[in-house]
Amino acid sequence: MSCGNHHETPCDEVLARVYTYLDGELDQGGCGEVREHLDECGPCLREYGLEEAVKKLVNKSCACEQAPDDLRTKVLGRIEEICGEIKTASDAGTSGTA
Repeated sequence: MSCGNHHETPCDEVLARVYTYLDGELDQGGCGEVREHLDECGPCLREYGLEEAVKKLVNKSCACEQAPDDLRTKVLGRIEEICGEIKTASDAGTSGTA
């Protein structure tokens, strides 16, 4: 998509980063680029508004369901196991180097 106007950051690039921007996962520079573009570009701002509304609707629809506590405990335990395995493998790999 392009609005036909020249922008420092192209429309396609901004729209590809909309979800990352909405999720707060862009670095400060990326956020600034997206905000600046949205301030200048009506079509991209409308698309952003649509994506923001969809995200809010999905969040509202799914926010009431939580994972059971035992599932959460199992998942966190498995993550700790994997982290321990990775650390052990990493330590074993670096201990033989001088």
